[in-house]
Amino acid sequence: MSANEVMKNFLNSIISIVNKWNSISLIKRIICGLIIGIILALVVPQASAISILGSLFVGALRGVAPILVFFLVMSALCQMSKGQKTNMTFIAVLYMLGNLLAALCAVLASYVFPVALTFSKSTNTGDIAPPSGVTEVLTNLLMNLVANPVDALVNANYIGILAWAIIFGLALKKASDGTKRALDNISDAVAQAVQWIINCAPFGIMGLIFTTISEQGLDVLLGYGRLILVLVGTMFFVALIVNPIVTFLCTRKNPFPLVFTCLKDSGITAFFTRSSAANIPVNMGLCKKLGLNEDTYSISIPLGATVNMAGAAVTISTMALAAAYTLDIRVDFLTAIILCVLSALSAAGASGVAGGSLLLIPLACSLFGIPNEIAMQVVGVGFIVGVIQDSCETALNSSTDVLYTACAEFRDRRKHPELYKNIVK
Repeated sequence: MSANEVMKNFLNSIISIVNKWNSISLIKRIICGLIIGIILALVVPQASAISILGSLFVGALRGVAPILVFFLVMSALCQMSKGQKTNMTFIAVLYMLGNLLAALCAVLASYVFPVALTFSKSTNTGDIAPPSGVTEVLTNLLMNLVANPVDALVNANYIGILAWAIIFGLALKKASDGTKRALDNISDAVAQAVQWIINCAPFGIMGLIFTTISEQGLDVLLGYGRLILVLVGTMFFVALIVNPIVTFLCTRKNPFPLVFTCLKDSGITAFFTRSSAANIPVNMGLCKKLGLNEDTYSISIPLGATVNMAGAAVTISTMALAAAYTLDIRVDFLTAIILCVLSALSAAGASGVAGGSLLLIPLACSLFGIPNEIAMQVVGVGFIVGVIQDSCETALNSSTDVLYTACAEFRDRRKHPELYKNIVK
């Protein structure tokens, strides 16, 4: 057998293995990567080279997501016909309602299961500068709208990317068909690149879970078990009780198949990447799988990665009330309601990156007159429990982006079926 035939057979074998691997559902492949990562972390924790797989995966998602959002939104808007219907107003209302309901759940949970904190000065928070008030949070959010478009792409400023993509998309509505086709081809090419990256998720998650277990361990979390249970328990309550109720009110159908699909296909990946921004490509793919209107989800998903932060609202409210309880500060119900509104608004300004909500805890603590030095120690506690808290928070945030986008469209389909006759459900 010649060398060329040997090489050809070898390549065919590799292609066959890859095709068989890809034929397995992504969730099963991710579970395999998860199990292997745990085993490797327990057996060879010193093999730090495995961690690079996780860094490469998250880095690739974060790198391609801004380009994907920019071209998808711009292409969708420039090709949208006059009078075409979208559900953005209702989706935005759902996002803010979700934040408020999550904050309310956190307040009630903190009343029923009060948590006392043990502050640790060993966590370095000296270089962290929290916002001075809600005005600063909202001002920063608005200033991001008018950021330089190139700078927005480079720094993954999704509010800026979204704003400029909308402006350019509307400006290109009168462009030639050739220009519109070119934009559509570019967005399809970027989407295909994203799909290749997502297929690498099992290896990336293997590296991420290896890093978490080998470097952090689980011992550090035992001292904060009650706090973690309240945080994670509240997030589960929002995901499995509050969100299904909202979904049922919108769709008038059994909400759990849709809720579980969003948690499975979006939440699991977000749990490990710990970044709503990095999970945007995954959510785009899930929306396409659900047969949603691309003109809507190409805008609502990146918007949700910035303002739909139910998990962040839970974290901010719970940590602030835990600090108040630790310092024996009595919080009346009216003040708690104000905290809910403050947390909901502040969460909408939380950055879509790991730990983005923690910097807003001092803002909520200031409502109770808690000094900034103590509030920053609460942030330090947040970084300690962040291994679990931030993962669950991001899973809730990101999966709800898709859930509420689907709720808005399915509600509209129920009321106006004639508008969606050509969309495959």
